[in-house]
Amino acid sequence: MIGDWIDKVNYPQLPALTDKELLAFFEQEQFARLGTLNADGTIHIAPIFFKYDHGQLIMASQCPSRKVRNIKCNPNVTVLIDNTQVPFKGALIYGKAELEYEDAVNKRVEIFTRRLPEEDARTYATRLSNKWQCVIIRITPIRIASFDYSKT
Repeated sequence: MIGDWIDKVNYPQLPALTDKELLAFFEQEQFARLGTLNADGTIHIAPIFFKYDHGQLIMASQCPSRKVRNIKCNPNVTVLIDNTQVPFKGALIYGKAELEYEDAVNKRVEIFTRRLPEEDARTYATRLSNKWQCVIIRITPIRIASFDYSKT
């Protein structure tokens, strides 16, 4: 059975990104995938824009979203930031999330301008905040596991 095979395989750890490489990687136009814990014990994973700022990941969402509701119940999160081109690189971040409401729309614009022109970022952030209250998700890493297939 496949399950028997997987249990018997010894998977080696790939070479990690250095601190300098990791910071440069976070500055690239990547999406993050944010994992939070649902009430029934399953994992909720959502793609999300992010910004790396002074040792923390900053994200924005709407207050009624599942990820925000999950963080209110359990602040432990996992974030995957990776590329999809060979050679693969990425980081798996285990951390604690905090929710912030102050100046959330302007902070969201800052996050969006990593991928969009500023005018488009402001329009998009404003349109979303007109429908739902915006909240900032600030993640403080506890542990980061990175990988870089170009080093194999």
